[in-house]
Amino acid sequence: MEGLYQCDANYVPLSPISFIERASFVYEKSPCIIYEEKTYTWKETRDRCVKLASALSIRGVDPGQVVATIAPNTPAHYELQFGVPMAGAILSSLNTSLDPPALATTLQELEPTIIFVDHQYIHIVIQAFKLLSPETPAPLQLVLIGGKNCTSVPSNTFDYEDLVSLGKPDFKIIHPNDENDPISINFTSGSTGKSKGVVYSHRAAYLNSLAVIFRYDMKKMPVFLWTVDMFRCNGWCFPWAVAALGGTNICLRDVTAEGIFNSIVIHKVTHLCGPPTILEKIASCETKEQGVIQTKVNVIVAGPLPPLEVILNVEKLGFDVHHGYGMTEALGPVMDRSMRTSDEEEKCNNENIKISRREGIHNILMEDVDVKDPKTMTSVPWDGKTIGEVVFKGNVVMLGYFKNLERTQTAFKGGWYRTGDIGVRNPDGDIVMKDRLLDCIIINGQIVSTMDIERVIRGHPFVKDVAVVGKPDNLVGETPYAFVTLKDGGCLTSNDIIKFCKDNSLPRSMIPSNVSFGNLPVNSIGKVQKFVLRENAKAIESTK
Repeated sequence: MEGLYQCDANYVPLSPISFIERASFVYEKSPCIIYEEKTYTWKETRDRCVKLASALSIRGVDPGQVVATIAPNTPAHYELQFGVPMAGAILSSLNTSLDPPALATTLQELEPTIIFVDHQYIHIVIQAFKLLSPETPAPLQLVLIGGKNCTSVPSNTFDYEDLVSLGKPDFKIIHPNDENDPISINFTSGSTGKSKGVVYSHRAAYLNSLAVIFRYDMKKMPVFLWTVDMFRCNGWCFPWAVAALGGTNICLRDVTAEGIFNSIVIHKVTHLCGPPTILEKIASCETKEQGVIQTKVNVIVAGPLPPLEVILNVEKLGFDVHHGYGMTEALGPVMDRSMRTSDEEEKCNNENIKISRREGIHNILMEDVDVKDPKTMTSVPWDGKTIGEVVFKGNVVMLGYFKNLERTQTAFKGGWYRTGDIGVRNPDGDIVMKDRLLDCIIINGQIVSTMDIERVIRGHPFVKDVAVVGKPDNLVGETPYAFVTLKDGGCLTSNDIIKFCKDNSLPRSMIPSNVSFGNLPVNSIGKVQKFVLRENAKAIESTK
């Protein structure tokens, strides 16, 4: 159309940097971060982030270079979510559970210019440095967060606060020239093998922050308790979402049930997130603060849910539980379901509840979500039975995998992000996850969900954890093999587990043919390695 053109007046690249710029003006003196006895306002936080960005530039960090972090949920780690992008650099917050060999491998892949390390993890980083190959130099600079008197650090180590003070308050923030420029690199859990670096754009981070606000119906100036790790999808984009709303960040170094309840009572927390183990901590906590929660607290978890009894107990304490489904490649949870268990019959007949469920499946900023046949890419029938692969399409999906174009192209094959998860679509459009495509069992040509079997076994009062894999079988293709970890003091036999499955109405084909007891193999960040269990099942069978 004639007479139109794009210019600085009508186009500004989207970036979550703008959220803190606005927050420092609108919510200037409102609390941004509360940590122990220290409080920072939004203006103070923004000014510190600008000085941090300036200091990075002074120390030789150029736009497009990688800055790594290993830290818990402290004010410094929150500031880095903004300060690094303000310098035009790319943030990569690394899992604090990485052991030295895994960390060394990750650093060799990332080649960061600088690494920020909380004093709690400095010994792991020093060991990792020693394992780096001669061809891969150590990061240019190590910045220590806290622990100023720590002696076991390289001589050229900078203190975090000293670095911030080095920065100039009038530093000109380096905004992205293109909103599709990278803002961060997050690593997958590696549950199916080697973890992958997932690259986010400024645009996706900005839009997903808004999606988070829509998804959890967040209001202005929420109070967010940091129980989800900031290294997980940039804290599920909550650092940026909270900034957009001028909320308050309650930082916790260690996540304990007592810390959660104390924070809720003192600071009137509105939202907290994390793995389902948080629900178990809350439900089992014995503290005088339990009965003092005056308002509802939204708790969002992602991962295999604990038994229904745990969810009910958490609800009784004043929490609204949400179960999210997503992955690193989609910047965190994509779908959300409220787990309110009361008045089920009324809920089923309430149109507002049905709308809420559909909104949880198809968020306003995810263009489309579907379940498709992985070979033909046609949508499966909405019959609650036909299994297909869950796929996404939209503006809140990763740019791709770091240094791996082939894997990126495979993930986006057919114009959709292929999650590798299988599920079904119910007649009302609801999507029910069944399993990882790599983990499901094929019995007589039919796909069987290991998660459905695990859900039943996990309900046994003596079971701490369980993982089910397929064991080759000459007659039916595969049969379920359960690996079970018992709670302390628990005592069960294989027959006990098999009987429990029968008593809980598992179909005959889904009842494990074999059960082994012991600790489950996990990777350096605690994810169960089912590919190891599959080999173990084969080995055990071959010795019979």
